[in-house]
Amino acid sequence: MFKEFKEFIMRGSVLDLAIGVIIGGAFGKIVSSLVDDIIMPPIGLLLGKVNFADLYINLSGTDYPSLAAAQEAGAPTLNYGLFLNSIIQFLIIALVIFLIIKQVNRLMKPKEAPAAPATKTCPFCQSEIAIKATRCPHCTSEL
Repeated sequence: MFKEFKEFIMRGSVLDLAIGVIIGGAFGKIVSSLVDDIIMPPIGLLLGKVNFADLYINLSGTDYPSLAAAQEAGAPTLNYGLFLNSIIQFLIIALVIFLIIKQVNRLMKPKEAPAAPATKTCPFCQSEIAIKATRCPHCTSEL
């Protein structure tokens, strides 16, 4: 049983999947940092010094100075700023994956179409003849 498990784990597809998950997790952290630390601050500055991570709708009716204070008090909130950040992160990851797959498909060798047959069989004598022949050279039948 251990041998079968070892063979299963050592298959290329399982290892590829494991490596993909690890790299994907690391890439997700990089994109999160890119969105939170690089992209959103200038957008927030252009929109009037808005921090998207602090955008929320308080559902409790009580005023709180920040999202952190509302969450600390246990107030129900709709955190639409965090949702916008997540959407932007998703779009960046989707774009990068699209570009990678596009390049991989471009680099992969295209499958060659099967070559058209150069000969055919005479229906009368069953000899191989040229595909464009109109008369069989072996039995002289008209094709």
